[in-house]
Amino acid sequence: MIRTHQPARREAVSRPGKPLQGCVNTPGDKSVSHRALILGALAQGQTRITGLLESDDVLATLDAVSRLGARVERLGGGQYVVQGTGGRFRPAKDALDFGNSGTGVRLMMGAIAGAGGQALLVGDDSLSSRPMGRVTIPLEQMGAHCRSTEARLPVEIQPAPLTGIDYRLPVASAQVKSAILLTALGASGETVVREDRATRDHTETMLRLFGADISVEAGGEGRIIRLNGPQILTGCQIDVPGDPSSAAFAAVAALITPGSDVTLKQVMINPSRTGLYKVLERMGASIAVTPAGEAAGESIANFGLRYSTLNAIDLEPDIAPSLIDEYPVLAVACAFARGRSRLRGLAELRAKESDRLAATHALLAVNGVEAHIEGDDLVIEGGTVRGGGSVRSLGDHRIAMSALVMGLAAREAVTVDDISMIATSYPAFIDDMTALGAMIRVHP
Repeated sequence: MIRTHQPARREAVSRPGKPLQGCVNTPGDKSVSHRALILGALAQGQTRITGLLESDDVLATLDAVSRLGARVERLGGGQYVVQGTGGRFRPAKDALDFGNSGTGVRLMMGAIAGAGGQALLVGDDSLSSRPMGRVTIPLEQMGAHCRSTEARLPVEIQPAPLTGIDYRLPVASAQVKSAILLTALGASGETVVREDRATRDHTETMLRLFGADISVEAGGEGRIIRLNGPQILTGCQIDVPGDPSSAAFAAVAALITPGSDVTLKQVMINPSRTGLYKVLERMGASIAVTPAGEAAGESIANFGLRYSTLNAIDLEPDIAPSLIDEYPVLAVACAFARGRSRLRGLAELRAKESDRLAATHALLAVNGVEAHIEGDDLVIEGGTVRGGGSVRSLGDHRIAMSALVMGLAAREAVTVDDISMIATSYPAFIDDMTALGAMIRVHP
């Protein structure tokens, strides 16, 4: 198996200290950043991007589209110009290495298939253990040639004629939906994607910005998306909004650390991404939302958060798509809440960077929180958190950041064995948190 470079391990310790105070300029949204590069590479003409998240995951996508024929120029921090290929990728001479990026590799499978590309896609050990059949199966139904072993990376894609399909998503996944729509750009005829539960719709929104003819209609609790192919996109201006998933860590830290008062600026408030904040408000959180305009077709706002006494919650499974990435840090909030919380229907967490359900439970248990897993539910007894534990991050950036947030309000410090992977999604996390007053120390 082809293995990617593994970053040097770094341990970190977070401990209770003074209240968190100040403002955070929320880093660019990772989902929008990936899509800006991919659609810009597929488009005809020039795409200008501001606010691109320069994380390891996004830079892996940037490298991939460059190897497939797009010309990408960096003008400054987060500012890029992409000269597109007009919808036809050239063969990649070397393997495209996506590191730990599930979003990047799955979306690029669809883009490469739709653009008649030829490439071998690889990732690190964690990404290579994650399921890719949920993407390759519908792409193969469209005619794509995808070769892999046991539906895992490496995956090789060869050029092939494509036709549209009518496909109902077996699991709620914006990545799978997006891969199909990107393939559909190069397919003949209509492609229909049906989702029983609405997932994040950044791909549909951004396709419109690039001039695509795409329709979206309500279908029960989900949506039906239609796209006629083939289509050629047109380059445009993309200003990347702030990432609500990255903002979640400072948000929860402020809510559980006594005396804190924090402002998060320019946060995207797409309804498919703000489930965590709605849940926190239901738990009693003080969150003031001030509209701040639009970016990349998405509404943005500034969030004001103050320390709050939180109450436990029994959370329905249907909300999962709108906070699928935020469950670990929500579990931390539940650990500090009054009463017993139950987070329901978390099966999809088992297929993330780690078995995120088991990893979240372990994070809680090692720090003295009574918690257990019942089927696909996580049950948490809230109250005072002892802390003092050493958390195994298991290569999962969200577990690492959630553990560090817990340590800021626990009675004793929390240690994380390795935080190197945080750079995949939020390179400035430690700097942003310490600027607010967080007591976090990193050891090589």
